[in-house]
Amino acid sequence: MRKEDLRIVFMGTPEFAVETLRALVDNGYQVVAVVTQPDKPVGRHGSVLQPSAVKVYAQEHGLPVLQPEKMKDESFVATLRAYNANLQVVVAFRMLPEVVWGMPEYGTFNVHAALLPQYRGAAPINWAVINGETQTGVTTFFLDHDIDTGRIIDAMPFDIPDDADVEYVYDGLMRLGAKLCLRTLDKIIAADGHPESKEQCSMINVQCSTDLKPAPKIFKETCKIEWGQSAKKVYDFVRGLSPSPGAWTILRDADGRDTVLKIFKTTKTTHSATVAPGRILVDKKRLLIACSDTFLQIDELQLSGKKRMDAQSFLNGMKNLENYFAV
Repeated sequence: MRKEDLRIVFMGTPEFAVETLRALVDNGYQVVAVVTQPDKPVGRHGSVLQPSAVKVYAQEHGLPVLQPEKMKDESFVATLRAYNANLQVVVAFRMLPEVVWGMPEYGTFNVHAALLPQYRGAAPINWAVINGETQTGVTTFFLDHDIDTGRIIDAMPFDIPDDADVEYVYDGLMRLGAKLCLRTLDKIIAADGHPESKEQCSMINVQCSTDLKPAPKIFKETCKIEWGQSAKKVYDFVRGLSPSPGAWTILRDADGRDTVLKIFKTTKTTHSATVAPGRILVDKKRLLIACSDTFLQIDELQLSGKKRMDAQSFLNGMKNLENYFAV
């Protein structure tokens, strides 16, 4: 098989997916259509429609764009079939019905931002950092009936430095995912459309029923800091949500009034905490909050309704912080 024999439909929505689409275009692959989410209403009244990053890139490069509300819609399925693609590539999109993923002759493969079978789900990058992993990666696999469970084609690892936040890992995996996609296509071409693939739980020494770490979608309530944990766990939690959506806590004053405080960057300390978790301490112009074992130094934060700032700016504008409590 030659590269020119592949007719590819690409499916994706955010900036993370654009890097892979760009790699396909720049390397001369025939992308016959792009499928992405419908434009998203934004603004106070939702009167402005914002296209996805993938749609913007596709239109700039003259690629046909499909934006179905429902993936099983008969008119969409018929239009998709008319492009006569023999392969579909999916990056950061939605769950597909079998009528879609099973349509191409050579199947549909997904570029997933984790080393499967670990971190199946919608937020694998966040959860890998939150859980303090020192390594993650990207995996390509053929779609099947369940979420992120299909046969693995290829994978590449990515190291996570101890001080890395989600933005760093996101950017690294975005570039690595594009590279892995091209390597996967090389394998598909070399195997005339049918590359070797393996069942996920034969790849590593885990029990897929009990040993897997999930990566569910993150909601606002997911991002609330629990100060009763160790400082290391809180440290990883903060960087696993930074810069977006941002870990948060409630700052409560002596009169019981609450305000939301987002925390974006912290530093671990060896200062033992002999007070209740959440107790605030100002020490030598450092802002510290007690965890279950040691204090955690807060470096960058944002009060509700204010701009993001460093801790020194925060301290300059706040008085009697020892009378406040993080809950």
